[in-house]
Amino acid sequence: MPVSTDEQAAPQETTPARTLLPLVAPALVVGVACSLLFLGVSELAEKLQHVLWNDLPDALGIGGYSSLWMIVMLTATGILVGLVVWKAPGHAGPDPATIGLASAPLPPYLLPGLLVATALMLAGGPSLGPENPIIAANIALVFWLGAKVLPVVPPALWVSLAEAATLGALFGTPVAAALVISEALAGREIRGSLWDALFAPLTAAATGAMTTALVAHPTFDLGLPSVPRPDGGDLLASVVIASVAAVLGMAAVYAFPHTHAAFGRLKHPMLMLPAGGLVLGLLGALGGHLTLFKGLDEVAELARDPDGWSAGQFALMTVVKLAALLVAASCGFRGGRIFPAVFVGSAFGLLAHALVPAVHPAVGVAAGVLGILLAITRQGWISLFTAAVLVSSPAIIALLCIASLPAWLLVTGRPQMQLRDDGTSVR
Repeated sequence: MPVSTDEQAAPQETTPARTLLPLVAPALVVGVACSLLFLGVSELAEKLQHVLWNDLPDALGIGGYSSLWMIVMLTATGILVGLVVWKAPGHAGPDPATIGLASAPLPPYLLPGLLVATALMLAGGPSLGPENPIIAANIALVFWLGAKVLPVVPPALWVSLAEAATLGALFGTPVAAALVISEALAGREIRGSLWDALFAPLTAAATGAMTTALVAHPTFDLGLPSVPRPDGGDLLASVVIASVAAVLGMAAVYAFPHTHAAFGRLKHPMLMLPAGGLVLGLLGALGGHLTLFKGLDEVAELARDPDGWSAGQFALMTVVKLAALLVAASCGFRGGRIFPAVFVGSAFGLLAHALVPAVHPAVGVAAGVLGILLAITRQGWISLFTAAVLVSSPAIIALLCIASLPAWLLVTGRPQMQLRDDGTSVR
């Protein structure tokens, strides 16, 4: 049935400024607070990491990244985190395998255990990032305090502000938050325009990003040579690499419920986490120290010399890091899956460059990260954004948009790397 001219031209309802303006101050406060919590946990973890991996082995006369020390430290980290999960109120939050990038607000009494477990994990070397627990902690705090200080603000808005502010702080830019929230709003009925709905969260995200930038000066740009003018070879490479990386990521997704069930049979955090730590230590000894930790600093080290490793070494690091991500996410360590997946995708992209030197390293890295993140996160915008921001090459965005299409067809409608409480995969 044809749409009338009047219907086509109907203006979209907008929210008046007097409604949006009172949200600015809460959004600014939330942005600063969420960034400071993230920076505080990160700084504590970095200082502890230096003690555990530099000062302590130096005092003992042991190589900080020797195979023995990696096995000892990862196992010890599993014991320490296991103690926290066992004894902390609420066991440091729900099973991390059952929550995604954002979740319902947790009770505040869970947060000390969750944050301690997260700091120990980040310092000790398991292959997880800070994103999930930091977002969960900020949502819980903002939701609880916001309801007490400004009860007139809708509870859902506090959650949205905290999530956006933390994403802005984590990525150092509000763009990531805007993309994630826009994707979350798709299909929902919202009052006013999309920009009205994004106004307060984007304010919080920008404030969180600016706070992080002023305090910590983060950068995601790997400094790889830019792609001057993409050609047919670059297009083919990006499509193939992203698609194969998506298949590789889906292999981990399909294995996830089985590895989670295997560790779950141990039934107690003081068995599950030390066992997971031991396996991670053995994987670290196999893959080398670059396959430890959340992966961003290690990705930067790979990018400084894309031709410094052989194809076999890149392949080994790709497989080991993906296995380490799978184990760490299955045995109960508190952490997120985005940052280690970035390492997996980067190593895979550099493997493609090592096998076929005509593949531009920036194209390989961006396409590899895109494919892995599509499989692991199932969030198209955040996958595209992360892949593009790593190489800071405007010319590559069109390649990534095209490469995302076949990769998305490979992952959509399939299980996600997140489980229900009964251990089955979320679709």
